[in-house]
Amino acid sequence: MNELPPPPPPGIVIHHQVAQTGCYIGSPSIVALPDGKLVASCDLFGPKTNRLDDVVLVFGSGDKGATWQPLALIRGAFWSGLFVHRGALFLMGSSGENGHVAIRRSDDGGRTWTQPTDEHHGLLTPDDGWHTAPVPVVVHNGRIWRGFEDIRGGKSWGVCFRARMLSAPEDANLLEAASWTFSEPLARDASWLGNTFGGWLEGNAVVTPDGELVDILRVHQPDQPEKAAVVHISADGKGATFDPAKDFIDLPGGSKKFSIKPDPRGGGYWTIANWVPPQHVTKRPDQLRNTQALLFSADLRHWQLRSVILYHPETKVHAWQYLDWQFDGDDLIVASRTAWDDLNGGAHNAHDANYLTFHRVKGFRELKPEDSPEEVRAEAVAAG
Repeated sequence: MNELPPPPPPGIVIHHQVAQTGCYIGSPSIVALPDGKLVASCDLFGPKTNRLDDVVLVFGSGDKGATWQPLALIRGAFWSGLFVHRGALFLMGSSGENGHVAIRRSDDGGRTWTQPTDEHHGLLTPDDGWHTAPVPVVVHNGRIWRGFEDIRGGKSWGVCFRARMLSAPEDANLLEAASWTFSEPLARDASWLGNTFGGWLEGNAVVTPDGELVDILRVHQPDQPEKAAVVHISADGKGATFDPAKDFIDLPGGSKKFSIKPDPRGGGYWTIANWVPPQHVTKRPDQLRNTQALLFSADLRHWQLRSVILYHPETKVHAWQYLDWQFDGDDLIVASRTAWDDLNGGAHNAHDANYLTFHRVKGFRELKPEDSPEEVRAEAVAAG
């Protein structure tokens, strides 16, 4: 008897990359265009990718995410995120792994893109050594803001990341390097968090309830509760300060990449993060990506679990991670780097994802811990 094929991953498959190719899905990103069409992107990483020719794949949907079509393959791009500004579509990230800061513009919905050839056409730094991910882009006080890190803090992962914030006048030509201001770098200190602090990365530009622009970063450390770090950015975009005595916050899932955004209806902030249910707690929370939970905060410092939206009990080869998402009325639209079963043996491991998937979280403001999947409902209720 023929063996039944494994069920597809939850959500809608945008792109499937067979693990045996040695190329894995990274850096999911998603936006809605002014005309309502959706655009999503990802990059490829892994042992068979060519580090000298990093690529971003771009996909489009004209039916609210029900079906997706390839739009473009962009060479010389990595760790890049989509955003819409003044009606135009942009892709901002690095020119390659630890490459230059680069930005591209599309005026046809993601089919064709400018190329960052020099400082007048989107190449924003003369030097390489920059790290990022698809993170929020914020307009505040007449400027557009986006988090980055440079890698000049040391030679190893985690140690090397120094927190930075990039900003430009909101009406500037964003492809001009001269438009952009870079905040001073802040390096990590190994003595923080009782000598357990491994590094910070993938920072979020967020405006606090008091109107301050901050950079909220993922924190690499082994203990529970997981943490995030709040770096304070000066109004001119040049200064940055951090007080380890008060600027670490508890954030479930904070040791993995997350995006924090203010509710467009006001009254608080949302994120979707890799919360670790009690039965999965280990000393490596950064590796546990089998659970995605919707979290809410009124003040950016105290976070409440509203509902688990994705869960699988197996942690080694199943994961949803690096979620990028946007508000869509009462729903959230989500792109995920997903590790799941397929006819070719499934994902290489949980980290090395084989799918880019689309998800719609319906009525997200009304979700409760009791709406979580049955296997983890009791834990979500206790945590919420």
